[in-house]
Amino acid sequence: MIAALITELGPWSWWILGLLFLGLEILIPGVFLLWIGLAAIVVGAVSIPLWGTAFWGWQVQLLVFAVLAVAMALLGRRLTASSAESDQPMLNRRVEGLVGRTATLEDPIVDGRGRVRLDDTTWIVQGPDMPAGAKVRITTAKAGGLTVERA
Repeated sequence: MIAALITELGPWSWWILGLLFLGLEILIPGVFLLWIGLAAIVVGAVSIPLWGTAFWGWQVQLLVFAVLAVAMALLGRRLTASSAESDQPMLNRRVEGLVGRTATLEDPIVDGRGRVRLDDTTWIVQGPDMPAGAKVRITTAKAGGLTVERA
């Protein structure tokens, strides 16, 4: 039944498949199906003048579609990756944005561990032993805590 429908629709079956992928792109987040949909539309456009020829069978069409889908996905990935630069590189990377800031120790650093308050958050810090109230500079930041030195 599907083979008869594809034969009856001819090259338009590729256009329908391409539009289906483009429609799914709206429903599914990401940009991956866009490139596959465009590959199907290109195969449909190439199929219009070549539909009746002997060499343009379904096997060749599927091969061209597969090659175009992979090529367009790789090209699309390259195009979207270059536009991913931001004017705020530390956005959503709060801990890394703390490096270089200075603060006052809230709790003394004893045996290499203490606490410091930055803005509205108390952070665990590691560094040389210092009394509470000492000024420190954050040198490294990881999810487990901050490393400080005397400012």
